[in-house]
Amino acid sequence: MLWGRVRISGLLAIIAIVAELAACGGSAGTHSSPGPTTTTSASVPATGHVFLVVEENQSYSDVIGNAAMPYINSLAAKYSLATQYFADIHPSIGNYFMLTTGQIITNDDTLATNVDVDNLAHELTAAGKSWRSYAESLPQRGYAGGDTGLYVKRHNPFAYFTDVATDPSQAANLVPFSQFAADLANNTLPNFSFIVPNVNDDSHNGSQAASDDWLRNNIAPLLASPVFQQDGLLIIVYDESEILDVEHGGGHIAAILVGPKVKQGFQSTTVYQHESTLRLILQALGVNSFPGNSASAPSMPEFFN
Repeated sequence: MLWGRVRISGLLAIIAIVAELAACGGSAGTHSSPGPTTTTSASVPATGHVFLVVEENQSYSDVIGNAAMPYINSLAAKYSLATQYFADIHPSIGNYFMLTTGQIITNDDTLATNVDVDNLAHELTAAGKSWRSYAESLPQRGYAGGDTGLYVKRHNPFAYFTDVATDPSQAANLVPFSQFAADLANNTLPNFSFIVPNVNDDSHNGSQAASDDWLRNNIAPLLASPVFQQDGLLIIVYDESEILDVEHGGGHIAAILVGPKVKQGFQSTTVYQHESTLRLILQALGVNSFPGNSASAPSMPEFFN
């Protein structure tokens, strides 16, 4: 903690602490967000296509350096890795809402009601940006119902939003993951893609090796495509760490940034949480309205050339 590092006394100690907190955006709470940043959105380069893949329930040390996961580790080594990234809460659902609303909303994974708050879909639509949620094992386009087969709703937060679930034109953006390959081939990918592997492929039920194979098989073609090489940004992040790790609320997790504008071989030591990823998505797409805690979350320009 900052308090343990400062050894001067009296008024000088107070001044030093305030200055350091202002400079680094530090957080004192166990699951409070890191403090505000003074970085402007202009520091994050404009991006035409942002892709967010959320994996499940693995600690940072379970992933980074794991020989059973060569593909994700190759991306972490080649591009940018956030070494001090923390989830916000346990269990899963609050982290998915933080990634898309800037709020935890609930820690009830069995939530069965719609959520009527400002959210990523709303802000993208208002700014004239397109979006889709590509969910593996989703039974049909526009499906906003509950769990079925290997698909679980709590991993697809867009299906909870009132302004999505009750509007057929917006609900049409909830599509099975099988649509992703077609959209990539036809050059019809939206500005923002939320990619949801099913519970066998996101390391929730299946093995770490299986999740890594899924990423290699489904994400490598995207990274090689002309549309991604021109203006793509891929973010791979885990929703939460192992349940006993409660540092910053949800534990230490891996977050990897990939793209033509992303620094290569870079490792950040800045503390980030999911609200910073939400802020980054909107900044990269040129949207200047930030839901919930993303309005004051640290920006992430250090990852870019």
